[in-house]
Amino acid sequence: MTLDILTNILIFALTGIATLSCFRTEEGWKLQSGMQALRYFTILSNLLCAAASLLFILTLTQQDPAYWAWVLKYTGTAAVTVTLLTVLFFLGPTIGYRLLLTGRDFYLHLCGPLLALISFCFLEREYELGFPLFLVGMLPVLLYGLVYFYEVIIRRRWEDFYGYNKNGRWPISMAAMFIGSFLVCVLIRAVYNLCE
Repeated sequence: MTLDILTNILIFALTGIATLSCFRTEEGWKLQSGMQALRYFTILSNLLCAAASLLFILTLTQQDPAYWAWVLKYTGTAAVTVTLLTVLFFLGPTIGYRLLLTGRDFYLHLCGPLLALISFCFLEREYELGFPLFLVGMLPVLLYGLVYFYEVIIRRRWEDFYGYNKNGRWPISMAAMFIGSFLVCVLIRAVYNLCE
């Protein structure tokens, strides 16, 4: 078994375990608790990356994955990298690193994203990551940003759990996340191409 296959199996399995643990509370298994967790970009980005990892393995032929599965793995990697950098540079200083890097969050916020980055940039180099393809990596943040805006600002059904609307500064927060997502895609492309 090659290292890239093993890494993708690990990403899929550990993400599955971490996600299932969201349904477990002190009172037992709670469907509502798990469904609440699906509001968070952290969970959604890791699930996307895990699904992409599984499809990457399932489509392997002659040691090369299907092109669309490789693109999906890149998109999932970009999404979890946004999660990692948001925790390190925004949420960590405001909420606290201890809360964000313990238990399942240690995997979802740090280990999972690092595994995805390492596997994609160094082990999954079957295709060219050129322009404008690398912009596809922004899609998860763009879509989630629109949903978050709708649920928090317009409908007010979600609390502002990321603090992006603190003091009414949602336009700045959204712009920062979209620009940050673009820079993450640029960074991944640079590292990917540097290793050619």
